[in-house]
Amino acid sequence: MTDPFSLRGKRALVTGGTRGIGAAVARLLARVGADVCVGYRSRHYEAAAIRDELTALGVKGASLAADIGSASGAQALVDHTVGELGGLDILVHSAGIWPVEEAAVHEMTDERWAHTMRENVDATFFIARAAARTMMAARPQGGRIVMIASTAGQRGEAMHADYAASKGAMISFVKSMCGELAPYNITVNAVAPGWVDTEMCAEPFAKGGRERIAAGIPVRRIASTDDIAFPVVSLCFGGARHITGEIVNVNGGSVLAG
Repeated sequence: MTDPFSLRGKRALVTGGTRGIGAAVARLLARVGADVCVGYRSRHYEAAAIRDELTALGVKGASLAADIGSASGAQALVDHTVGELGGLDILVHSAGIWPVEEAAVHEMTDERWAHTMRENVDATFFIARAAARTMMAARPQGGRIVMIASTAGQRGEAMHADYAASKGAMISFVKSMCGELAPYNITVNAVAPGWVDTEMCAEPFAKGGRERIAAGIPVRRIASTDDIAFPVVSLCFGGARHITGEIVNVNGGSVLAG
């Protein structure tokens, strides 16, 4: 009987895989047997370090610096994954930005809006399209696509409307793709974290917000990156084959989306 908690033999690509949630996902995928390629923008030292961690776990590890906000960059990353690992079964798209500075809509610059949309929306489309084409060609084997969304994409976020809009777009994109790719045995889901203890959130935490934020979460704690990695990887197991088009909320009960 096949081990339901093993991804041995599966080939995974994790964008934003050198830090935060992406790095935690890459490590957990490797621990359950998947070969993993991490995509990143410029953190070459971190990429080499996590690649070494992956290979130390007995799987194939690979990495590539790529600008997935462009179609060519996203395609190059998928092609590199296929070349290094022999195929692509799993895409976890974790790359993205959260502009730290607050900006009301009437004060937001064109440049900030365009940059957030490029990094969070264009990149989502380009990497998903490139991965889907590869997975469709491998039918009936299919695959798994998991996007890292945000509670902000469900409830909005004042002073960060660009980020909230970009994650809302991702959520709608997931729901749209799931029907298109289901006939090819490809599931498409998202995990929507609330506050997570990552470098991205370091500034608001440093300003005395950590305790206040934790107090406002029903479970009274801020999520670790491993708290997010677990549901992400769970969606990649064979037993999750009937779950598609879902937004899995991982926020300690702070946002109860319908």
